[in-house]
Amino acid sequence: MITETTIPARQKKMIDWESLRSDFPILQQKVHGHPLIYFDNAATSQKPRVVIDAVRNYYERDNANVHRGIHELSNRATAGYEAARARASKFINARSADEIVFTRGTTESINLVAASWGGKNLEPGDKILLTEMEHHSNLVPWQLLAERTGAKLVYLPVTGDEGLLDLSKLDSLLTKEVKLFAMVHISNSLGTVNPVAELCERARKLGIVTLVDAAQSAGHCPLDARQIGCDFLAFSGHKICGPTGIGVLYGRQELLEAMPPWQGGGEMILSVDFFKTTYKHAPHRFEAGTPDISGPIGLHAAMDYLDGIGRDNIFKHDQELAGYAYEQLARLNNIRLFGPKTGRAGVVSFLLKDVHAHDVVTVADQRGVALRGGHHCTQPLMRKLGIESTARSSFYFYNTKAEVDRFVEVVREIQKFFAE
Repeated sequence: MITETTIPARQKKMIDWESLRSDFPILQQKVHGHPLIYFDNAATSQKPRVVIDAVRNYYERDNANVHRGIHELSNRATAGYEAARARASKFINARSADEIVFTRGTTESINLVAASWGGKNLEPGDKILLTEMEHHSNLVPWQLLAERTGAKLVYLPVTGDEGLLDLSKLDSLLTKEVKLFAMVHISNSLGTVNPVAELCERARKLGIVTLVDAAQSAGHCPLDARQIGCDFLAFSGHKICGPTGIGVLYGRQELLEAMPPWQGGGEMILSVDFFKTTYKHAPHRFEAGTPDISGPIGLHAAMDYLDGIGRDNIFKHDQELAGYAYEQLARLNNIRLFGPKTGRAGVVSFLLKDVHAHDVVTVADQRGVALRGGHHCTQPLMRKLGIESTARSSFYFYNTKAEVDRFVEVVREIQKFFAE
């Protein structure tokens, strides 16, 4: 088991990636008689035993409600919960743990910002700038907000199958009417790595608030919220080897303190009478009710585990696998590949001629290869590309080049099967 402190920095470049697979119990199985090849990491990552043990240990030893009790179990649970907040702050280099709000995931984080910050600050005629490659979780909340406030949505275009942002259009879109610029860091459909620090800097010069969807980047590359210069940043635990149902919202403290509560109830209050309530300071004012306690504790273990490996090393490994997969798939006939040819993250989406993406995924599953087929919660992007769906392979540090070779072999078998 790897922890943050067990690998000296000078040794991190010599990691035996294959050996890390033994940390993941789920990878040691067969599916339909074949060794499992799990290439659906953009949807959710697998969990190392250290995370599973952390969650189990909480329920076996420390299970109690947080913040409200003075008995030993409650004190332990509270200490673990708040230690996870401090760890998340370190994970993204926030200024303070008070800039970390626990949510159910990226989707809830963005909805919180839309409802609280957006509901307070947007008026008819204001604009929200998005990109054409946004996940529905960074699109639908803004549509709902625009309907409520009279604001308008505008989009930074994507350039064709290569899937890059058309930055030549940015100056004409960053107008005084734009109050918020929300952008994805790494596209879950294309593997595009967007220059979010540059985009945030250009927005900041005009006084535009920024939000970065880091769901696909937080567990795959070093992430520094202060260096990026964003006002808000969101990610999910289940995509970074942590439990499902736990997420993180980073917000600059001065913005969080100026935002009204999103949900009301216990835990987020200072005082309640029959007609008026006073609220806690951020981040606690945004965490109404009994929270997910085991989730942050498992997330803490996941963050330690990833930083023990080194997210810079993970990103390099992901890129090498994705580049190799892209290169091998590109040698096939009658295949259409999406996303950048170089510099992509660990995602390769494709279509086979005359074979539906769902058929590709179904047949691959029978051979033990787990892919994802569909629109990947990016329907507007799919329509922009003139398609309904793609088959997507997405990689993580526990995947290997041998698995990519087997995956490409399976794609060849699928082509042959549907050609007969």
